[in-house]
Amino acid sequence: MRLLKQLVPVAVVAFLGGAIVGAVQGSPLLTLLLGLATAVLAVLVYAWAVRWSEGRPPVEVAARGAAFAIARGALIGVALFGAVILNIALVGGYRIDGQGSPAGAAGLFGFMAAAAVTEELLFRGILFRIVEERTGTWPALALTALLFGLSHLFNPHASLWGAIAIAIEAGGMLAAAYAATRTLWVPIGVHFGWNFAAAGIFGTEVSGNGATQGLLHGVTSGPALLTGGAFGPEASPYAVVFGLMLTAVFMWLARRRGNVIPIRRRATATLAQ
Repeated sequence: MRLLKQLVPVAVVAFLGGAIVGAVQGSPLLTLLLGLATAVLAVLVYAWAVRWSEGRPPVEVAARGAAFAIARGALIGVALFGAVILNIALVGGYRIDGQGSPAGAAGLFGFMAAAAVTEELLFRGILFRIVEERTGTWPALALTALLFGLSHLFNPHASLWGAIAIAIEAGGMLAAAYAATRTLWVPIGVHFGWNFAAAGIFGTEVSGNGATQGLLHGVTSGPALLTGGAFGPEASPYAVVFGLMLTAVFMWLARRRGNVIPIRRRATATLAQ
């Protein structure tokens, strides 16, 4: 019941906010403002739901240190995607074909902020955190990574490999970021930085949602095996490799800080039945 008490209200905000932001995507200013408003509202609703269902302060979204944690995570996300796109460019799979649209990039800022916040609240703040309490860190990481990947199968140009890649490179990595820091602000920042770099800076497809108008007019070409094809660079093997590397770093930090919850075999067996 605790899971539903938190999942339902946040999911409602995510659905309604996403629908409204999607409806005004022709206006970059409205997309920016409504996207940011959706992100803020989702955090407030999550905090309320945690207080209501668990009777504790939602320390994982505490205001203190939030700006620094988001900025740190965003820098990691941008650098991670930058490394991916650089490697794709080195094999001739990406090139910059002029300037893009600053206004379009501003709209994408709001859109990606809403997406990053709501998805992290749902998948890491609620699903991963609650499942981790019952099964341990590693089973929760594996399960929520799988669910996160499968959720991307509903995107317009989705593919099974793209969903698998997302599960490996992002689902696990973002859960590991939360395990390492025990704050949702870092995975929110990483998620936002990655998505905004892909769409708002380099102008590439994001999770099969089609080409975007970012600061640069980017063109991908060549074998889909290397570039990710219509799904975007997230389906590139470079993204999988770099995502796995960052997952290992975050899990190393989590273990070093004593944040890894051991596997609880009885609970794991119960969930598997």
